[in-house]
Amino acid sequence: MVVSPADHARPSPLPPYFAPDSALLVQMAHSVLIAAPPGLELACIESQPFGENTYVLSRTGDPECLVIDPGFEPDAVIAWIESRGLQPAAILLTHGHSDHIAGNGALRAHWPGLPILVGRGDAPKLTDPAGNLSAAFGLALTSPPADRLLDDGEAFEIAGLRMVAHEIPGHSAGHVVFRLVGPAPPLVFGGDVLFRGGIGRTDFPDGDFAALARGIRRHLYTLPDDTVVHPGHGGPTTVGHEKRHNPFVAAGPAD
Repeated sequence: MVVSPADHARPSPLPPYFAPDSALLVQMAHSVLIAAPPGLELACIESQPFGENTYVLSRTGDPECLVIDPGFEPDAVIAWIESRGLQPAAILLTHGHSDHIAGNGALRAHWPGLPILVGRGDAPKLTDPAGNLSAAFGLALTSPPADRLLDDGEAFEIAGLRMVAHEIPGHSAGHVVFRLVGPAPPLVFGGDVLFRGGIGRTDFPDGDFAALARGIRRHLYTLPDDTVVHPGHGGPTTVGHEKRHNPFVAAGPAD
């Protein structure tokens, strides 16, 4: 869920592989294969009704993939994965809000034993409709519990992809972002922390604007300017663009 100014209209300059004539290579019903750095394949599946981005990431030629934040349209996620001949190795969750976890049960049913990883602080939300905000919409949505809890700075490797989890609370108390180690420029899967010209909402029960701004400056704005952030809603942006133009969190010291 995004906070952004209505009059924000600055374009976000992206690396060459996100050039307008090559950014969207293959489109299915809800799925788009995004051109990515050499050696990687990245798809974005937008789930309604919240316009939430689910990502499927794999190494080129490798049948294993990671699924990041499966939303309310898991059938589209499953269809994309099977259309590419992939096998998911894990579900990574940036946080426990319902629009980012709604597909967990369907994916786990389709691929029994598929592990779920989430930041330690947000793990309780998976099985708590009030905590994951679905109760407010009358849905009472729950997910299978997490199989692995991630701490700030924890590194792991799954499907041949090396990730580091960085905790950035403020939108959700246990929110993490996933930084992919290796590609140039770097890639971050940011969930609902930083958007193109916006930030995640901080008016939820465990929201905290100061903590969100501090985490963005500490964990994202210290990355190279050409780092690409793939957010939970909307299109990608870069760290450099947001440091210069984000109207909510400007560049500056973390504390």
